[in-house]
Amino acid sequence: MATASEILRILDSCCDAYTFPMLDNGYIYLAATRLSLFRSQRDWGLVMEVFGFSPRAEFPDLTVYTYAGELAARRSAFEFRGLEGHRQYLHNHPHDESRSLFDLEEGDWQDPDNCELVTEDAHGAIVLRGRTYPLPPRSAYARLGIELVDPRRLHTFELIRYLAAIARDEVLATPSERRANLAADQDELLVLDDWHHPDLAGDERPSQLESFQQLALVLETGDVSRYRPTAAGNTHWRNWPGGGSL
Repeated sequence: MATASEILRILDSCCDAYTFPMLDNGYIYLAATRLSLFRSQRDWGLVMEVFGFSPRAEFPDLTVYTYAGELAARRSAFEFRGLEGHRQYLHNHPHDESRSLFDLEEGDWQDPDNCELVTEDAHGAIVLRGRTYPLPPRSAYARLGIELVDPRRLHTFELIRYLAAIARDEVLATPSERRANLAADQDELLVLDDWHHPDLAGDERPSQLESFQQLALVLETGDVSRYRPTAAGNTHWRNWPGGGSL
């Protein structure tokens, strides 16, 4: 089993390689996050989920980031332009893997001419993991603390923040999706809806934070009581106003 310091070193290196979630990513409007710890007798796993909207991608998605001593179900060689590209990818990403999931269905709720906007005067519904949710009235957003940029026109990121508030489990990963890149013998130790995340743009790294120092100790020892943070969680989208600002 890796030591806590070794786990933190891996997480720091993923930050330096831009494969660790930046919650104030200027290209992504954040809506929901979750962190899970896994462990077996021989290995550790840390999974982070980020649900948001990137106008560049044109559609909301959920990205599941997985970090472990040894990863399972890696990307196949078919996703690369030849075997050498695949080998290089595995060499550069020995402890991290990510995958994007699209759990919202496309529909007429999104403006066909501008992906950042909800269809004007839309009165339809949105389908999420097979379940239909009616598009809410403007007043519903204020009740959830979502301040509309333009009360006359809804934005896509405002709608997904509404969905994250009323259907959190549906916008985030299922148990099997969370552990898709982990060995089958790893057991789930801890699930957090909020934690103190590093400000990567401010050059913070996981190894510098009490929260991740304690999470690494949980992974090393299997003792969940080692996680007793004193700093407040900061993963709600309100704490990262720079997200989606570019």
